[in-house]
Amino acid sequence: MALAYTQISKNKWESGGILLMFMVFVMAVGFLLAEVQSPGGGMIGLIIAAAISFIWTLVAYFTGDKIALAANGAKPIQKQDNPMVYNLVENLCISAGLPVPKIYLIQSEAMNAFATGRKPETASIAITTGLLSRLEKKEIEGVVAHELSHVGNYDIRLMTLVAALAGVIMILTDIFWHWSFRSSGGGNRKNGQLQLVMMVVGILLIIFAPLISMLMQLAISRKREFLADASGALLTRYPEGLASALEKISQDSTPLPTASHGTAHLYISSPFKKKTWSNMFSTHPPIEARVKALREMNL
Repeated sequence: MALAYTQISKNKWESGGILLMFMVFVMAVGFLLAEVQSPGGGMIGLIIAAAISFIWTLVAYFTGDKIALAANGAKPIQKQDNPMVYNLVENLCISAGLPVPKIYLIQSEAMNAFATGRKPETASIAITTGLLSRLEKKEIEGVVAHELSHVGNYDIRLMTLVAALAGVIMILTDIFWHWSFRSSGGGNRKNGQLQLVMMVVGILLIIFAPLISMLMQLAISRKREFLADASGALLTRYPEGLASALEKISQDSTPLPTASHGTAHLYISSPFKKKTWSNMFSTHPPIEARVKALREMNL
């Protein structure tokens, strides 16, 4: 039986370690791309990578939550619109010591929910009408506690940074690809051989750098889901509520048409119900593993 605090601590350290590796990887790609393009210019590439990372993250940091809510068709509600949901959220916020977030509803029969916002004071929670109508109150409480845990753990801020870093990888590889073609003409045989080597290195980076960055992004996302599960169960003191909710959500075959690949990692469960040959590229860990971890928790 795993203690809740032990699981939370483990997931924090693991996701933090992956994030650190991700940041180092971004800087390394910037350095190598510049070094291959212009020997001795690696530091310039590193500086460019750092600058792009900062600007890209800054934009995402201040606009990401509004974009996510609008893109998913979430509409704000007031307390009089749904007293049950408001009271449930308020009570959990009191227990968690968090400010009450803005509450949004997504008109869809799909069963899902997500949290967004760069800090607890500006956080929002979006819940589908299908989830509210098809889950029992204890199960809804488990889902809301999970989302509040994302808020309290600053997961949205972390994932904004991770998404920005992944975007930087794409920008850097694209810049290198265009630079390579622009400088491909003319020169002697020796320069032509060097250009060929550069092109090979560039192609390898273009193929593998985005793939590695995506796998790192998914790894962090999965760790934060396990962390939010454990934190949510600790908040409600009833892991079975969230475990039962996850099982019902996994059995729901209704897709969420407003969801996109850019916002899929925000949801408590993948909004794409189509099964693939592998879960390697899924933004979420298998539901079975999450339910097993919840039911093995010793509170």
